[in-house]
Amino acid sequence: MAGESARDAKDEQLEAARVRDEDQALTTQQGVRVDHTDDSLSAGERGPTLMEDFHFREKLTHFDHERIPERVVHARGAGAYGEFRPYDSWLSDYTVAEFLTDPGIVTPVFVRFSTVAGSRGSADTVRDVRGFATKFYTRQGNYDLVGNNMPVFFIQDGIKFPDFVHSVKPEPHNEIPQAASAHDTLWDFVGLQPETIHMMMWLMSDRALPRSYRMMQGFGVHTFRLVDASGRGTFVKFHWKPLLGSHSLLWEETQKVAGADADFNRRDLWDTIEAGRYPEYELGVQLVPPEDEFKFDFDLLDATKLIPEEEVPVRPVGKMTLNRNPENFFAETEQVAFHTANVVPGIDFTNDPLLQARNFSYLDTQLIRLGGPNFAQIPINCPVAGVHNGQRDGYGQQRIHSGRAAYAKNSIDSGSPAPGEPGSYTHHAEKVEGAKIRKRSDSFKDHYSQATLFWNSMTGPEAEHVVAAFRFELGKVTDKAIRRRVVEELRHVDLDLAGRVAEGIGVPIPTEAAVPNHGRSSPALSQLTDPVESVATRKVAILVADGVDGAGTTRLADDLRRRGAVPEILAPADGRVMTVEGGDLEVDKALRTEASVLYDAVAVPCGPDSVAALSRSGYAMHFVTEAYKHLKAVAGFGAGLDLLRACGVEARIADSAGAEADVGVVTSTASGHDVPGDFFESFAAEVARHRRWDRDTAEVSA
Repeated sequence: MAGESARDAKDEQLEAARVRDEDQALTTQQGVRVDHTDDSLSAGERGPTLMEDFHFREKLTHFDHERIPERVVHARGAGAYGEFRPYDSWLSDYTVAEFLTDPGIVTPVFVRFSTVAGSRGSADTVRDVRGFATKFYTRQGNYDLVGNNMPVFFIQDGIKFPDFVHSVKPEPHNEIPQAASAHDTLWDFVGLQPETIHMMMWLMSDRALPRSYRMMQGFGVHTFRLVDASGRGTFVKFHWKPLLGSHSLLWEETQKVAGADADFNRRDLWDTIEAGRYPEYELGVQLVPPEDEFKFDFDLLDATKLIPEEEVPVRPVGKMTLNRNPENFFAETEQVAFHTANVVPGIDFTNDPLLQARNFSYLDTQLIRLGGPNFAQIPINCPVAGVHNGQRDGYGQQRIHSGRAAYAKNSIDSGSPAPGEPGSYTHHAEKVEGAKIRKRSDSFKDHYSQATLFWNSMTGPEAEHVVAAFRFELGKVTDKAIRRRVVEELRHVDLDLAGRVAEGIGVPIPTEAAVPNHGRSSPALSQLTDPVESVATRKVAILVADGVDGAGTTRLADDLRRRGAVPEILAPADGRVMTVEGGDLEVDKALRTEASVLYDAVAVPCGPDSVAALSRSGYAMHFVTEAYKHLKAVAGFGAGLDLLRACGVEARIADSAGAEADVGVVTSTASGHDVPGDFFESFAAEVARHRRWDRDTAEVSA
């Protein structure tokens, strides 16, 4: 099939770079076999180490240089390989980028997800923006779509990027806090830069706490251009939509997850791919013809703005599937180098001042991180398209170039490589003129309308979370003047929002809005307005002990697996538990090595002895109570209902009206083979809902 060649070529490149050490003799970097590596060469048994011990010096030198500088931002990441295929050819009316327009072409990809602010050693679940960067190894060259999980950014011009990053990083006098925005310098910057407020609304929302990289949207952020065969340009914004839907953790969960499993999101991505439950994302585009560039009440070149989907719908282009984990984190995930200026024919830039700065900064960063100009020769970065030019030498040169001419034009090497071949990249022809000035267009000056649009679009629970996030973050700010300044900014967004935040942080509550709320909303900005409900890949904890109902537990686990969920049987100890039928049941994990925040739902099977043992365990009781408090699906059958009641979860038996449906607790008094099928059906449906936002947990102790 057309396009298979690109995928095969990438696989061949990676295979050629792969080193198999199994059943091989130990050697130096020069291939010299080594017979002893436990002791240095010395002058006598207790004498000094000799300089001539080349193996010792090479081994230590390589170790000393193993760590390259980590990324200043996006340092903590996770990566995966996959493939992208367009659905059909409709986009060929707008671009000559064949990987977007030919459904016969399968393009290999590598995706890196990341947090932005923290170091490599920080936790996955901090409140932060997430990077969503995709490298397409196309037959026309590498294309990098370097995006985030939020469609806007903090600043409008890249010249402010060092200032913003310095403000959000740990404060320089004490290197505190790590991977957190809740401190004075960040909010000082925000209070003095009104353009940040729209992005801060996103950062204070649940979007900053994704449940999984597999359940996280991605956005290209900037307005780019598609260019067709005639040279006509069309403005475009790129969107990634996870097929499992967009879901988040609760703030309290994120903090507990960071302690229980700091690698929560990385592990989730790795484990699901290893299990063959491949993450899928749909690529969509918003297209704006050039004649409509100025029809909006904002500037298309302003990266702090989005195009509401009600004004320009997102049109689906194709699907990306991530289906293979890297073999070596450093060689692949750490050394992959993304660059917004890595484009292919049919895709071009706009004059977005933030994008223009990124087009400089990414290359500059890679030169220092990866040791010189030949980083594109590292296998993970190497294109499947042929590379032929006069660029020679430099750190890390991997190629042995033949011929005498390292310049163009030349007549010595048959004039090759020569420019001007068909399919070459052609920049979109745009007339540019103007005085050299440092001044931003007045069309960039509305900093609040879209922040208000976002606020108006939140459902009740989402709005509560935004207020709570502002209160927490500003509550960590020691300078009261900074707190007041941020509340003043929020007064331009919405008076009620500003008042609710002010009430919680001890500053005067504003009584008058700076501007009236315009009342507009965009349902697409909410994760809860039209959620995707799927049980697939959801992790369900099944709590058991000796004396458990083996038949009922097995039926429950099998039913969940059949639906694509991931049930795990947890018991007081690893190994096996005895069943009430006289057999035994294999345990997946010991209960105390896990936590409810690592699961999407919990179930307690029948078995009087099993339930009695769990009821004596404060850890098991807390597990159930906490899951309920965090609005997750809870189920129990037979004697398992006694544990739910003991935890304060007053499970009610389902009647024809679905009496317990309002709290997301699914129950049955039956056990074993008598548990009805609709119990399993109802529990799966509740797990698929992600959370019960209407649950009242006020009377349930944490």
